[in-house]
Amino acid sequence: TPPSFNCSTIDPSDLSPPSPVQAYLRMCGLPVQVVCKANAEYMSPSGKIPFIHVGNQVVSELGPIVQFTKAKLYIQWCDDATAAEISRPRYSSPYSWPLSKILAYQKQWEVRRKMNAVGWGGKTLEQVYEDVSQCCQALSQRLGTQPYFFNKQPTELDALVFGHLFTILTTRLTSTELAERIKSYSNLLSFCRRIEQTYFEDKSS
Repeated sequence: TPPSFNCSTIDPSDLSPPSPVQAYLRMCGLPVQVVCKANAEYMSPSGKIPFIHVGNQVVSELGPIVQFTKAKLYIQWCDDATAAEISRPRYSSPYSWPLSKILAYQKQWEVRRKMNAVGWGGKTLEQVYEDVSQCCQALSQRLGTQPYFFNKQPTELDALVFGHLFTILTTRLTSTELAERIKSYSNLLSFCRRIEQTYFEDKSS
């Protein structure tokens, strides 16, 4: 029986597609409410988002289930066209000018610094796309013909994979190349659609 409290994930920069956190909470049968807060990063005890607010408790840094892939971060913030046309405007939307400009460029600088620290700063887009393809191939082989990665019941791994894949498939970018790499694996597409239908579509209508 699900607990009687409400769970909330707060992440102003990535509200449109379901996140890994949302997917996992729904798989657990918990009610989820997504709230956009301009100061979300400062509400988190660790300064990192998304975080979960359960009753009087605030929990952040939920491990790999809430981490975006390096490829997604690279394309959003290290590709100049995507950063200028999509990422900075979306990230700055909760704020008023000039704070919106300052914080968006600060976010881009922070991500690029992290990418340099993990050895991704010098990668080309094609190299990032190839990394994604290799990851998708490994996931596709692991999933096979099963509905979920461990057969009949979804786990944290399913929530993690769904959150990343669905975000890439549904987020507007300046190029569709990343999504096309995923679409070449039919079982991964079916996997995403299965979770979307089971946990996110309104069955009351």
